[in-house]
Amino acid sequence: MATKKIQAVAYLRTSSAANVGEGKDSDKRQLAAIAAYAKTAGVEIVEIFRDDAVRGADMIETRPGFAAMLQRLLSNGVRMIVVENGSRFARDIVVQETGYEMLKARGVTLIAADKPDAFLDDGPTATMIRQILGVVSQFEKAMVVSKLRGARERKRATGIKVEGRRSHAEKHPEVVALARQLQRQRLSLRQISAGLAAAGHVGASGKPFTGQSVKNMLDG
Repeated sequence: MATKKIQAVAYLRTSSAANVGEGKDSDKRQLAAIAAYAKTAGVEIVEIFRDDAVRGADMIETRPGFAAMLQRLLSNGVRMIVVENGSRFARDIVVQETGYEMLKARGVTLIAADKPDAFLDDGPTATMIRQILGVVSQFEKAMVVSKLRGARERKRATGIKVEGRRSHAEKHPEVVALARQLQRQRLSLRQISAGLAAAGHVGASGKPFTGQSVKNMLDG
């Protein structure tokens, strides 16, 4: 008698609109990795959800594709999500850990196709490794951002206008999202600034945001 397969959904995420569409292989690569895992593990992928042009640092609750997927999961009994790797779920360590805990609290299992045990073991060592991997992924992303910023600064130094002044929400939506999340905990502006700094988000000077800067984020 054939063993009944475990049902799961696939979650795909791309950080840039340039990675999706005809001739782009991001979706294909992610799906291939997920399909390979599903075949080996005896898992049936019943539906695919996507978030295109969504950054890995964006909070889980702000992603339309992820929100639709979670609603689907909680309404029909499927309790497994398969992603290509941990960074497709989240690059930012705060987003990764809070998102993982949110799913776990709802009885949803998260599987990374390249490392199936990454989100299953809750022991201290596994948790530490998961956090370290998240920090490394976040660092790599920050390095890319830093290089792009340097290129813009060099271009601006030549007298060419690169871009107008943008708000915090436009430049760093993940920072604003976290600030508002902390605000809901009834923290003061100084406490919110400390929470942002603990998550690696500081001002251009390298110091924690001032209370006025935090207020501007929240008001904006």
